[in-house]
Amino acid sequence: MATNERNINFPQDRGREDPIYKPATTPSENAKNSAAFIFVHGLADSAAAIENVGDQFQQGNKLPWLSWIFPNAKHNPITMDKAWFTPNSLPYLTPSRPELVPDEDEEGMLETVAYLESLIDTVVESGTPPNRIVLGGFSQGCAMSLLTHLTSSKYSGQLAGIVGLLGYLPLSDQKQRIQEIRTEKGLKWNEERKVPVFLARGTKDEFIPRRAWLYTVDALKELGVEESVTDVQIYEGLTHTLNGALLRDLCVWLEKVVPAIE
Repeated sequence: MATNERNINFPQDRGREDPIYKPATTPSENAKNSAAFIFVHGLADSAAAIENVGDQFQQGNKLPWLSWIFPNAKHNPITMDKAWFTPNSLPYLTPSRPELVPDEDEEGMLETVAYLESLIDTVVESGTPPNRIVLGGFSQGCAMSLLTHLTSSKYSGQLAGIVGLLGYLPLSDQKQRIQEIRTEKGLKWNEERKVPVFLARGTKDEFIPRRAWLYTVDALKELGVEESVTDVQIYEGLTHTLNGALLRDLCVWLEKVVPAIE
């Protein structure tokens, strides 16, 4: 186990760098009132590359009671970069010749779900309850956050909120596969429907096309996620990156789902 200065013991995983941890600048005296955001990076990225998001919030004194955790994906021998799963072309973008599209890396995705569960375990063991933990990510990190939300046998429906930035829902082209995984894990549709979800897309995103985005939003509805808890934001002219407007909206949303507790 790797121990940081706040005595949170993150699970060590061979071939994976430890997460970057940024403790709350104004921590709650009662651990049950604390809050944490596990923010998952994208393909060929790293925790170090996106930790500035937490820095911007903390330097601006935004949500000072919130701790930030930035995990690292393993090095992928196929992509030769860090990846949460081996990517392929999005199957639902070529419906006329689906036989030409390689299968999605379900094994890699479910391995990542298990790792993210272990991180949540660690935060819970430190005293922060699941309903004060937000899980979210960018691009591939978005994909894994949404999949964990829907298929985690431990935390599906238990977290404070889910964030999906400029990404998509994996396995959604296989109409029944996510439901099959849920059935295999004994999950039934209960609280998942009501967990707040923040989704963001840029109109000039060069990697996640509009069709993939629309498919994702529709798939979430079909899988039972209530529209009333889904905050969908579209940013005109935004490419595959984050900008100030998106982060400001995310900040407002976070203040609602993990407000300060005296």
